[in-house]
Amino acid sequence: MKPKPDPSLLGAQAKLFEDSGPALVDFINMKNSLVRLADSFQWEIFEDHWRGLFSTAGGPMANSGRRVAGLLMLKHMEALSDERLMQVWVMNPYFQYFCGETHFQHRSPADPTSLIRWRKRLGEEGMEWLLTTVVESAVSSGVVERRDSADVCVDSTVMEKNIAYPTDSALLEKLRVRLVEFMKRSELKIRQTYSRQGPRLSQQVGRFAHAKQYKRMRRALRKLRGFAGRLQRELERQLAQVPEAMREEAQDLIALSRRFLGQLKDRKTKNKIYSLHEQHVDCISKGKARKRYEFGTKVGIVCTQKDGFVTEMRSYPGNPYDGHTLDDMLEQSEIICSVKPRTVAVDLSYRGRHDTKADVIHRGRKLTKRQKARLRRRSGQEAMIGHMKNDGLLERCHLTGKEGGAIHAILCGIGHNLRKMRAYWVRLLLFLWICLQSLPRMLTKPQMRQVWT
Repeated sequence: MKPKPDPSLLGAQAKLFEDSGPALVDFINMKNSLVRLADSFQWEIFEDHWRGLFSTAGGPMANSGRRVAGLLMLKHMEALSDERLMQVWVMNPYFQYFCGETHFQHRSPADPTSLIRWRKRLGEEGMEWLLTTVVESAVSSGVVERRDSADVCVDSTVMEKNIAYPTDSALLEKLRVRLVEFMKRSELKIRQTYSRQGPRLSQQVGRFAHAKQYKRMRRALRKLRGFAGRLQRELERQLAQVPEAMREEAQDLIALSRRFLGQLKDRKTKNKIYSLHEQHVDCISKGKARKRYEFGTKVGIVCTQKDGFVTEMRSYPGNPYDGHTLDDMLEQSEIICSVKPRTVAVDLSYRGRHDTKADVIHRGRKLTKRQKARLRRRSGQEAMIGHMKNDGLLERCHLTGKEGGAIHAILCGIGHNLRKMRAYWVRLLLFLWICLQSLPRMLTKPQMRQVWT
């Protein structure tokens, strides 16, 4: 027979938790930093903005604006995946209070895949608005001062995409598999799929390269390229037999195959493909000894010199020159903070090629004592970027396309600001606790008692 059920999950659990659930304010610590952070936001702004994104037509009601904004903030503040966020939300009452719940909930607020639809609906513009709201809340709660946004640091980094290291053999094998799968779905005739020779040759290419047998490696690559080329030409010949609903997908696949096979013949071509599922990936060299090339998107970061608070964060596909992005980043920072930048500390990659009226400070020019002090502040931004990659989600972007990279970059900046705001409340509460502990000892002294009275 089956074992008996756990008694703690039957009667005792039913008595402990009523249908409505216990109120969160009855058993959580209201002095917790996350509670203080939640109370510092003006959540009604999210409700108004979220209501304008939906029509008045019938259908199931969407989640509230506070819940959506809270989930996105918590995800990037704690560096959680969508699935892990929903699991932790059910177990953590402070997460539920942050998202606006009044009673303890035993079910996740939504399916993890719904976060995808929320991000798409909000878009890059909505994330910029969310960053503006976080900055305004930080100013109103005293975490930062608005005038600090006039003196900023600007730097760039690489946000890597979720792709494997690109090798010709692996990409050729993936292209062959994709062509075969599409032709099978379209019920087209395939003379030969190369399902046995393809994977075996792809493995042998890596072995030949490891053994420095480059002639054999190039011979195997030519065979793999021939397999993909034959399947591509076979699909082109039968393009008229492809169903009308799949015709556009077939043309895109043929164009992708032509582009990738063409770059194998001409090694000097630009705008290369480094991943079949993520075609907007740039190969960026930042001069790192441990990692010569990084495959992703360039991200520009603007933060205050005093506190390192992010005022603008934006992705720039195509790997543009850093100096060409400076005017755009400073303009967006001015829109978000409502303060015109006065001094900008940058590295040598931002020299020249900008039209900003702010004082751009970098090495290689004559600087005053105050300008040198501001330039030393810029070195702290490197550590800040390291924290955003290790403690946040800037290390790897799992959202596809240019729009996904832009949304992920802004959310990483929001998560960094929220971690700084939470640290501010922790320091403030610690300071108040120390003052309360030292107050009785201070009052025992006659001089301090007289001053206090």
